[in-house]
Amino acid sequence: MFASPAYASTGAAAASGGGAIIAQVLPLVLIFVAFWFLLIRPQSKRMKQHRDMIGAVKKNDTAVTTGGLIGKVTRVDETEVELEIAQNVRVRVIKTMLSEVRPHGTKPAND
Repeated sequence: MFASPAYASTGAAAASGGGAIIAQVLPLVLIFVAFWFLLIRPQSKRMKQHRDMIGAVKKNDTAVTTGGLIGKVTRVDETEVELEIAQNVRVRVIKTMLSEVRPHGTKPAND
């Protein structure tokens, strides 16, 4: 009743199928390239800069945590730093939670 006969495709229609595949895949490739340059690449650069900054932290630097604490680095371990946030008030902070490290003797940048 609703069934219609199926016909085999001709050789000309099959030959144009290669161009249709490229037309379908090309937008996906372009979207991936755009994501790479707009999102993935800048994020990996920021992660590398943060990793280098954390690796270079040393005693007497001024550090800012992601929570907003600002203190002088008094001790550095493999995974932790000790910050002196007031006289004789020291806190231990995980290194990855540092958002900024100012080397000893430099002034903060004015935003």
